[in-house]
Amino acid sequence: MITPLRFRQIHLDFHTSGAIAGIGSRFDKAAYQATLKRAAVNSVSTFATCHHGWSYYNTKVGKRHPGLDFDLLRAQFDACKEIDINVPIYLTAGVHNMAAEEHPEWREIAPDGSYSGWTKSPLQAGFKMLSFHSPYLDYLCEQVREVMELFPHADGIFLDIISQNEDCSVWALEHMQAKGLDPLKPEDRRQSRLDGLMKYYQRVTETVRSIDPKMPIFHNSGHVTPGYRDILKFFSHLELESLPTGGWGYDHFPMSAKYVHQLDMDYLGMTGKFHTTWGEFGGYKHPNALRYECCAMLAYGAKCSVGDQLHPEGTLDESTYGIIGEAYRDVAEKEAYVQGARNVADVGLLLSGSIRGAESFLKNGRERASDTGAGRMLLESHVLFDVLDAAMDFAPYKLLILPDDVEVDPDLETKLKAFVAAGGKLMLTGDSGIDSGRGMLFDVGGEVGELSEYGPDYLLPKSDLRADFVNNPMVMYGKSRRVQVKDGESLGEIFDPYFNRQFNHFCSHQHTPNRAEASGYSCGVRKGNVVYLAHPIFSIYRSYGQVALRQYFEKVLAQLLGEDRRVSVAGLPSTGRVSLMHQAEQQRHVLHLLFANTINRGGAAELHGGNASGVQQSYEVIEELLPLYDLEVELKLEAPVQAVSLQPEGTELEFTESGGSIRFRVPKLVCHQMVVIS
Repeated sequence: MITPLRFRQIHLDFHTSGAIAGIGSRFDKAAYQATLKRAAVNSVSTFATCHHGWSYYNTKVGKRHPGLDFDLLRAQFDACKEIDINVPIYLTAGVHNMAAEEHPEWREIAPDGSYSGWTKSPLQAGFKMLSFHSPYLDYLCEQVREVMELFPHADGIFLDIISQNEDCSVWALEHMQAKGLDPLKPEDRRQSRLDGLMKYYQRVTETVRSIDPKMPIFHNSGHVTPGYRDILKFFSHLELESLPTGGWGYDHFPMSAKYVHQLDMDYLGMTGKFHTTWGEFGGYKHPNALRYECCAMLAYGAKCSVGDQLHPEGTLDESTYGIIGEAYRDVAEKEAYVQGARNVADVGLLLSGSIRGAESFLKNGRERASDTGAGRMLLESHVLFDVLDAAMDFAPYKLLILPDDVEVDPDLETKLKAFVAAGGKLMLTGDSGIDSGRGMLFDVGGEVGELSEYGPDYLLPKSDLRADFVNNPMVMYGKSRRVQVKDGESLGEIFDPYFNRQFNHFCSHQHTPNRAEASGYSCGVRKGNVVYLAHPIFSIYRSYGQVALRQYFEKVLAQLLGEDRRVSVAGLPSTGRVSLMHQAEQQRHVLHLLFANTINRGGAAELHGGNASGVQQSYEVIEELLPLYDLEVELKLEAPVQAVSLQPEGTELEFTESGGSIRFRVPKLVCHQMVVIS
C-alpha cells in the first residue's frame, strides 16, 4: 500500500540559472532542519532537476548545475529524513532548456513552423517545450530511472509540466502519418497531442513502477481535467495546483477539490507563499491569506502544500517560514478532524467541461464559463454540493444541475431520466439537455425553441422568485431560448428590447431598453421535479457577477430543493463558505465555516518577462480577517445528535432539536471554524 500523503508539505521550487555561481554554498543542515521544524513542515518536495535542465545531484544521465560542487539533493534528502520529514523528488518533464538547446530537433514545432510553447524566439527569456513524440522521452525516462535508483527511499516522484501543444515536429509528423492522421486537420493534430501525452504517461509510469511498484507518482499539468479518467491509473494521488493570486482566484480550488473528492484518491491542495505566482523571489503573501487558504484545503477534504522557492545559495527564507508556520501550526491542530472525512452534498453539479474530457480541455482550455459561474453561485449560496462527471453515481444527490451547455448523449440521457424517475430533481439551463435534431430531451412542461433574435433581453421572474431589490425587468446580458409553457408552471416573463443595437438604430451607450409589454415567452418553466431556465445564467454570472441574477437562481433552487436542503447559516455573507464532512469511523460530522474578505488590487505590470508580466491583472488579496458574530445554524442529519462542539477549542455548544433539525449558534467566526456534531 502506498503511504498516505502528509498534511503539511512544502513544494520547494529550485529553477536556477546556470549563470549563477555558488549554488548551495550556504546550505546548512542544522539551520535547514530547524527552519522546517519551527514551521511545522512534515514533507518537502525537493528538486532533482529543474526547467533550466540542470541536475542537483551526482548524475551520469544529465548535467549537474555548473555552479554546484556537491550533491545538494542528497544533502537536503538526508537532512529531512533525519527529522522524519518526507521527501518526494521533483523532475521537470515538459520543459527542459538544456535538452532543448543541445537537441533543438526535440522541440515542439507549431503548425506555422515556429517553436511552440512558452518561448517561441531564441532571443526570448523563458523555458522551452519538448515533444514527447521525440527521443527526448527516452532521455527523460533514463533520468527518472537514475533518480529512482539513487534515492530508493524517496516518498514520491513529482513530474512537472505534463503538457503538449499542436506539434508538427518531424517526430510528430511521423507519428501522425503512421497512425493515418492528417496534419492539415486541427482535430487530427489534437489527437496527436493526446497520443503524445499518453505515450508520456505510459513510458514514465512504467519506468517508476518497474523499480518500485509502491512509489507514489504524480504528473502535474496545473489542472485536473474533469472527465479525463483514462490517465488516472498513472497517478497514485493528486496535487491540486491552485494559487489564488497566480491567476486561479479563490473559487478555483473548491471546484477542483469537490471534483477529485469523488475519485477516491488521496489529494492535497497546492497554493504558494508568493504574493503573485511561481518564480517570485522576495514576494510574501499576508499570513492571514495563507492561513485562510490552508483552512479552505481542510474544509474541502484536502491535505496542504505550500509552494516556496529556494535561494540559489541553498538557504530557506526566514520570513517565508514564519508565515508558513502560522498556517501549519493551525493545520496540525485540525488535521484529525479532516483525516478520512467524506463530503456531504445535496446537489450534484455535472460539469459541461467533463462530458468530452480531454477533447473538451484541448478545444476550450481549463475553464468553461458555465461551470465556473455555476460553482460560484453555489458557493456563494452556501449550498452543499459535489462536482461530477457523467461516469459518477447520481443516486446520492437530491438535485442535479446541468449548467448552460452540457451535451447529453444517449447514455447520459438514459441515466438522467432514471434519476428523475427515481424521484431526483433536475435543473437545466440554456442549451443543456437540448439535442440539435430532437430538441429538448426532457419533459420540462413546455416547448423549448430556438434562440431569441434579441440579445440582450430582459427577465422578470414571478414575484416570489425575484431578487429582494428588483421588481422590474432586469437585463440578462445574453440571449434566451424561446420557451412556451404547455402543462408546466411558468417562472416568469421575457421582455424583448425594441431592437438590437446596429449602425442604423441604436439607443444610448449600451443596449436598447425593453418594450413595456411582455414578449409572450417564459424565462423558465417547471414541471414536477424538473426546472428549465431559458438563459445561460451561469455563463452570464461568470462574466458579470450580477447579484440579482444569483438571488433569482437561489430562489428557484430553494423551491426545487424544498425540505431536502441540509444546512442553512444565517448571518454568513455570500463571501463565506460552508462545507459539511462526515467521518464515519469517528461517527461524527464536521461543519466547516470559512470567511475572509477578499479585495482586488493591482493592474498591468512589467516584471522582465516573467510569469506575471505585461498582463492586465488584478490580484485577489486577503489582508485583515474580520470576525463574524452569532451565526445561526440549522442542520438536518439522519442520525440522532449527542453533542455539538467547537474544535479544536473543545467548547461545547447548546443546541435544540425539532422537526428533524438541530439548531445552534456559533458565537464567533474568524477565518475558519470547525463545528463537530457527534
